[in-house]
Amino acid sequence: MRAGVLAGMLAAVSGSASAQSSGGPLNFLDSLFTGTLSKGNPAPNQPAQTPSGNGPLPWSGEDGASGHPLMTAAAIRDAAGNFDACVAGMWPDAARRNITQDNFQRFTAGLSPDLRIMDLLDAQPEFTKSIWDYLDILVNDNRLAKGREVLAKYKAQFDATERAYGVDRYIIASIWGIESNYSTQIGDRSVLQSTATLACIGRRQAYFKDEFLSALEILNRGDLRPEQLRGSWAGAFGPTQFMPTAFKRFAVDADGDGRRDVVDNPADLIASTANNLKKDGWQSGQSWGYEVVVPQGFNYMLADRAKSMSFGQWEQLGLKRANGQPFPATNEKAYLLAPAGAQGPGFLMLQNFRVIMKYNPAEAYALAIGHFADRLRGAPAFVQAWPREERTLSRAERLELQQLLADRGYYRGTPDGQFGGQTREALRNFQASIGAPADGFATSEVLDRLRGR
Repeated sequence: MRAGVLAGMLAAVSGSASAQSSGGPLNFLDSLFTGTLSKGNPAPNQPAQTPSGNGPLPWSGEDGASGHPLMTAAAIRDAAGNFDACVAGMWPDAARRNITQDNFQRFTAGLSPDLRIMDLLDAQPEFTKSIWDYLDILVNDNRLAKGREVLAKYKAQFDATERAYGVDRYIIASIWGIESNYSTQIGDRSVLQSTATLACIGRRQAYFKDEFLSALEILNRGDLRPEQLRGSWAGAFGPTQFMPTAFKRFAVDADGDGRRDVVDNPADLIASTANNLKKDGWQSGQSWGYEVVVPQGFNYMLADRAKSMSFGQWEQLGLKRANGQPFPATNEKAYLLAPAGAQGPGFLMLQNFRVIMKYNPAEAYALAIGHFADRLRGAPAFVQAWPREERTLSRAERLELQQLLADRGYYRGTPDGQFGGQTREALRNFQASIGAPADGFATSEVLDRLRGR
């Protein structure tokens, strides 16, 4: 997991824990997924952050919603006041990474904390998107047209990458399109400033210290220039949104010019993204998954990532491909994903879907990547309809649902408004107890049943 700070954004539609890159989807969907953050007056003694024109908003000056002691307004102000000393104190660690003292001083000179990031770090999503709305936004005709242009323009680079890594070009082009809308929405925050802020202030300091020092390593080595290291508030950068530590692990110099430039060099960008997927276990020549029709009366307790079966076994349970075609091999293992429960389409997911989720561990994201890739390849849209008449529960309703499940003994976690595996399992058990399809899909109707209506 590259960064665990976007849980509210994607978990709202996926039931997953967090997002990997903290990158592209944040840049153009932030307001949709995180709701409206408080914009109160800046607290006294905080560093001046006055927006100019369309510049970034100032910090709200309020306690973070997580309740973490390092996210109180007082703790944030105290840490901000110690920011310069915190950054300077990382010099010994930088030296151990062979960063020269001259470069350390040059790249850290003038750094100041971006306290607005504290609001984003602890944002609580009030409004969420359904998975079908999410797919509608990300997989659209304009993005597909641009993707086909990119595939044609960089055909030679995609050809070379497929030969070297065995990773499907359409998946790489899909990640490029969804993460940054083909380099048009990369993010404009300084990666050094963002990661330094998070390394010295707030509740994720140990994690982001590594990211900050890794960013310094990238600059020290000369792979990228400081002006290229711009991205999301959590430090992801480039068209496919690498975190600095991920860059260190996966970036490659595909054209042999001595630099690993995943920002402005298409050959390096495409090959580095492929190398990432390959090292995460990509299976050459295999799909990510297949849309399936799930029969009436199916036991949705089997719709679980931990319950893989062969296609032949799924067929024996009545599942069929939605387009009527046979499965390519009956001995391959897959698990069933039913993101909209019994009311929506099902999907049998292969190893490559799990690999995409390593890139960004949210089911909605991985489904969007796989579907977008298939559409770029020329496949049609999903066959089955989504239950678009279902409204998305508000955060208050999600908290209430978790609390009601806890009151009945089904849920043992702390209600947080985010539906992960524990919530879905609790909801399934409740649904089974009332004779409803145990699909773990939270609707207003099941909330009413929990309320006793």
